[in-house]
Amino acid sequence: MTRDRATTDGTRGTAIEVHPVAGHIGAEITGVDLAGGLDDAEVAAIRAAVLRWKVVFFRDQRLDHTGHVEFARRFGQPVVLRRRGSASPEKHPEIETTADRLELGGRFGMEHDEWLRRRRHHPLRGWHCDHGARVDPPAATILRAETVPPYGGDTTWANLAAAYAGLSAPVQRFVDGLRAEHRLGVGYQPRPGDDAYVRHLLDHQVATLHPLVRVHPETRERVLYVNGYYVEQIDGLSRAESAAVLGMLLEQAVRPEYTVRFRWQPGSVAFWDNRATIHLAPSDTAHLDAPRIMHRVMLAGDVPVGVGGTPSQPLTGTAPGRW
Repeated sequence: MTRDRATTDGTRGTAIEVHPVAGHIGAEITGVDLAGGLDDAEVAAIRAAVLRWKVVFFRDQRLDHTGHVEFARRFGQPVVLRRRGSASPEKHPEIETTADRLELGGRFGMEHDEWLRRRRHHPLRGWHCDHGARVDPPAATILRAETVPPYGGDTTWANLAAAYAGLSAPVQRFVDGLRAEHRLGVGYQPRPGDDAYVRHLLDHQVATLHPLVRVHPETRERVLYVNGYYVEQIDGLSRAESAAVLGMLLEQAVRPEYTVRFRWQPGSVAFWDNRATIHLAPSDTAHLDAPRIMHRVMLAGDVPVGVGGTPSQPLTGTAPGRW
């Protein structure tokens, strides 16, 4: 197995080893106990691995809610989700707990399966970055598995920096100066008559004009900032032109060579750069009589900036640092 020693990134005195698991994205980190308290060298090694490989994985960790938050704080400021506070464990507002098969749980007059059918209007709809419609999406996400099915339930990530680098030079020049509208509820097919979910979207709408190519604030890589979940329209293009270009770019972003797929186990932790990746949550467990319970902490991010230095522009329902 190929191994990247943590010491290649300038840290010394740590037993951490970084094992890449795919050609462009993903690495498993061994030699560290996330619940044991990290020293500065370990933090530096993990941070370098996240920036290099975009998503890193830890196995057999013994994190509880307090330890999860403490680990996250070594890398940034955890976000507190006021609107979804009911999904947080008691006394841990930084954590959002998700149980995939029960996420909607009869809200808005429909079960989770119907909600998925109505919002997934094309096969790549599920690919997203976390809270991408905000003007300042989270910088990173740390997801911990508590209970998983005996099979199924994998998550897949794509490296958006590698996807941009893989575009031809003429297409890179074309997309470098474009911006796109990211909005909640894109592509959702309303129910006949009154639709409580549509009313919810209108009452809580969030939308931002983001650069189509973002410059990563730490690595300075150019990132193809596109996803199938939030992106509505490329600014300045007709709807037909926009649909064709977005379809091409999204297919580029999720080409198999730019992706990695992770098999969860209880105690697994994934830590990803939300600025340079999109991910796809599993949709293969709804028929299984087995729960999938995960705990998520997100780290506060900054406002994306495009190739020409223009920052993202909030359109509605979003402001930097206000959750």
